Amino acid sequence: MKLQRFALSLAGAGLLAAAAASAPAAASGQADPKPYFSEKSARPLSAKAAVAARPCISAVGVPTAAGTMQEIDATPSTPPTLPRADIYEPFPFVGTRADATWYFATNATQTQFYYYGLLLQGGNLYRHTTYLPADAEKPPVPTFKKVGSGWTSFKSIATSNYSVAQPRHAYLYGLNTNGSLYRYAIVGAGFKALGPLPGFGGFKAMTVISETATYDTLLMVSKAGALWTAHIPVAAGAKPVMKLIRSSGFVDYESIVAQGCGTRGGTLLVFADHNTQSGVQYAMSKANGTATAITKYGKIPATFNGVTHVSLTTHYDQLVGE
Repeated sequence: MKLQRFALSLAGAGLLAAAAASAPAAASGQADPKPYFSEKSARPLSAKAAVAARPCISAVGVPTAAGTMQEIDATPSTPPTLPRADIYEPFPFVGTRADATWYFATNATQTQFYYYGLLLQGGNLYRHTTYLPADAEKPPVPTFKKVGSGWTSFKSIATSNYSVAQPRHAYLYGLNTNGSLYRYAIVGAGFKALGPLPGFGGFKAMTVISETATYDTLLMVSKAGALWTAHIPVAAGAKPVMKLIRSSGFVDYESIVAQGCGTRGGTLLVFADHNTQSGVQYAMSKANGTATAITKYGKIPATFNGVTHVSLTTHYDQLVGE
C-alpha cells in the first residue's frame, strides 16, 4: 500500500511556529490529488443528514509526533477492508503527545466546514480548529489556541459531547500518572474543574463510548490487558461504576477509537498497538459487563503510527454504547 507523506522539519519548533506553516501547497507533479478526508465527513450537503445516512465505518485520525495528521477508514469485514485503494492524504498538523476526538461541524450557512478538538503538547492544553478549504485539493488549515497549562502529568485525554437535547454537556477527561481520572466541564471557551476521581492508576488507554443527559461511559484498557467500562454520572459527587468486560486479551493496545454503529447501541472499535504500528478492528454490543458480545474482525491493512489515535466524528453524533 502506497502511503504518501509530507516531509516536515518540525524538530525543535513550537506549536505556534508549526501552525504558521500548516498549509503548504499540494505536492507538485501530483496529477491526481487525493482527498484529505472522506467525502462523507468533509463535504456533506447537510451535516445532520449525513450522520443518519452514513454506513458503519471506523474513521480513525492519526496524529503523529512528526506533526502530520491523516484519516484511515476501515470497513468491518473479516479481515477489515479500506474503502479506498490508498489511505487519505496526510497533511501538516503539529507534533502532539495526546489527542481527543475530532468533531466535524459547519457554520449556520454551511459555507465553512471544520474539525475541532483538544490536544496536549508538552505541559499545555490546546484547542485546534482545522478548517477545510472550499477547494478539496487544498490541505486543511489547522489553527491553535492555548487553553491551559499544568498538563505534564496527564498521559491520556478524552472528550464527551452531549449536544442533541437539554441539559447539554461537554466534558474533558484526563488520565493522570498519579492514578486519578480528572473531569472538567467545557463551558464555552473555558473549563471548570470537577475534581479528581481516584482509583484509575491501573489504566493506560481510554475513550468515550456513551454520552447521555445523565452519564458518560468510558471504555478503558488496563495495564494488565483487561477491558473495563467506567460509568460516570453527570451528577456532582456521584461515584463511577466500574464493570469488567474482559479480563485479558488487550494488553498490546495503547489507544482506542470508538464509533457508534446500528440502532441497538453497538460500537465499532479500533485498538492500536503503537509498538507494531498496527490497528485491529472489533465490534462490541451495548456494554453490559462480561455479558457484552465482542467480535474481532482483525488487523486493518494500514500503518497506525500516531502518538495516539482518535475518532473522526461529527458534532451531531451521540454515542450510546452503554
